[in-house]
Amino acid sequence: MKALCFDRFGGPEVLEYRELPDPIPAPGEALVRTCAIGLNFADLYRRRGNYHLAGTPPYIPGYEAAGVIENPGGGPFPAGARVAFADSPFANAELVAVPFEKLIPLPDPISFETAAALLLQGLTAQYLVRDSHPLRAGEEVLVHAAAGGVGLLLVQISKLLGARVVGLTSSEAKGEAALQAGAESVLTYTPEWPRQVRAFSRSGEGVDVAFDSVGSTLMDSFRAVRTGGHVVFFGMAGGDPAPVDPRMLMDTSKSLTGGDLWNVLTSSEARIQRAGELFSWVLDGRLQVNIGRAFPLAQGRSAHTFLETRSAIGKVLLIP
Repeated sequence: MKALCFDRFGGPEVLEYRELPDPIPAPGEALVRTCAIGLNFADLYRRRGNYHLAGTPPYIPGYEAAGVIENPGGGPFPAGARVAFADSPFANAELVAVPFEKLIPLPDPISFETAAALLLQGLTAQYLVRDSHPLRAGEEVLVHAAAGGVGLLLVQISKLLGARVVGLTSSEAKGEAALQAGAESVLTYTPEWPRQVRAFSRSGEGVDVAFDSVGSTLMDSFRAVRTGGHVVFFGMAGGDPAPVDPRMLMDTSKSLTGGDLWNVLTSSEARIQRAGELFSWVLDGRLQVNIGRAFPLAQGRSAHTFLETRSAIGKVLLIP
């Protein structure tokens, strides 16, 4: 099979597209032929060497893809079944051995490209508003990186649950995408944005919850939420956050929650139920999946560079 892989950590130049042995499924695994693969910032972190990796060199990055069952391995999905997965390693390849419990069946109207663009980031947005901060209609929400893959979905899901949303983006062009996704207002990252978010809120004191995927902005997120407000930290695309003083939390009655998707995808039933909600929103037209660009898997270096320079609006895909 062909795969995108690397033997050493570094920039996009360490990636190679080359022939590797076909994976041999272990008991409890099916062999999937990928048709579309999701590229995520976590894949960049793994390539750089500052995020955990499965296996040994040559490393095959990627945890998200959609395709067809090549070899069922005695599992619940027959050969030819359309499936996807969001949390199984070695996805940047033509063939991937995936544990049965991590496979999600695809409804016929959901394309491989939509599934690969939706699942990991959509499941992330979903747990943020269902688990990390159970969102209530009428609440006011700040979404960081609102034009990114998670951001655009988080804006839409917050909106369909009845929230009032303000987004943050790095440019006015990206801000337009967040507005089209349903944000009431979009701000750019200037020194004044915490004050502007407070001004956006009806009370003038700050929003109810801030979803922060940037990390280095964490203390500003606390400045943007009201007394008694909530900050959900779930990423560090802009660098590690500063340490949080618990005395500040006590004095302001504010709270901080960390979020990680792997802690909620705990069973096959959870994956299928959570994915089913996303698919239903897509099928009834309430959730739009934005694919920023699709690259051939052979052009993985270019795809990594494109994502790394923050040129993408929406999801970046790799096509075998």
